Amino acid sequence: MPTFEQKVRASFGRQSFMTTLGAKLVSVGQGSVEIRLPFSDALGQQNGFAHAGAITSILDSACGYAALSVAREGAEVLSVEFKVNLLAPAVGEAFIARATVKRAGKTLCVCAGDALAVSNGEEKLIATMLATMIYMNANKA
Repeated sequence: MPTFEQKVRASFGRQSFMTTLGAKLVSVGQGSVEIRLPFSDALGQQNGFAHAGAITSILDSACGYAALSVAREGAEVLSVEFKVNLLAPAVGEAFIARATVKRAGKTLCVCAGDALAVSNGEEKLIATMLATMIYMNANKA
């Protein structure tokens, strides 16, 4: 397993919020990450859809971990800002967040992510995110 993947998987394993949601890290590439979240009633909003906060959370984490996968040794990442477009109600058996790095600089990293609803093996785009992450020294994060 490449070093960058070990770093991302170890960090994801320490992130208790993703565990609380039930999210799993599916794949890690250099500059890309996929996270899967099974639907549960606990993630629902008043109309029975998955809550936008849950979808936004997996997109934010996917973008952050994509940025971490290309970070210099000893760096951690934090979200600086993100914009989410919710394109369709979050209806499905599971949700996937796929993120890629658009540009990684010395301090900031811009990432893009898409959230997809999975139903009967079919994927439907439900949200998209553009995010900026900041690289910080691990001892200051």
